[in-house]
Amino acid sequence: MAVRHNFSLISAFVFLVCSLVVATAAAGQTSLETGTRFEKLLVEKKARRLTAYANGKPVRVYRVSLGSTPVGPKRVQGDKKTPEGTYVVDGKNPGSRFHKNLGVSYPNAQDKKRAATLGRSPGGDIKIHGLGPEFRHLGKNQWQYDWTLGCIAVTDEEMDELYAHTNVGTVIEIVP
Repeated sequence: MAVRHNFSLISAFVFLVCSLVVATAAAGQTSLETGTRFEKLLVEKKARRLTAYANGKPVRVYRVSLGSTPVGPKRVQGDKKTPEGTYVVDGKNPGSRFHKNLGVSYPNAQDKKRAATLGRSPGGDIKIHGLGPEFRHLGKNQWQYDWTLGCIAVTDEEMDELYAHTNVGTVIEIVP
């Protein structure tokens, strides 16, 4: 009887370990090394996806929410669109209203010129940020709702990771 009992415990342990390995692989998330630095953040608006690159390779993929009018590039202040183009992280805020944030260097020269031809301000204050208390209830499903005023949102936990591994000056490319 003792052999049968030990076999059951071993079987249960093996099952538990295999389940954890499968769950981790399914989530696609392995822990990043402490020194990992993202050198590029690629935001694909249509796919609602942000891919973080380190050493020339994609190392993380996050599902994102965008501005509430997501199709097309940001043209002017108040249009609730997420910009399209190449920018850089121009600041980091550990205590923003939306948990933490990375500043996006919008507007660039081209954005300013486009808004000027319309006689309007291009706006600004575009961030990659977490959910904060207001939208935390959306959790991992937050990417299914475009609720920002033009920013790019991830979960608070994902923002912690992005914040820890992204330096000011990191390239941000935002494509349709």
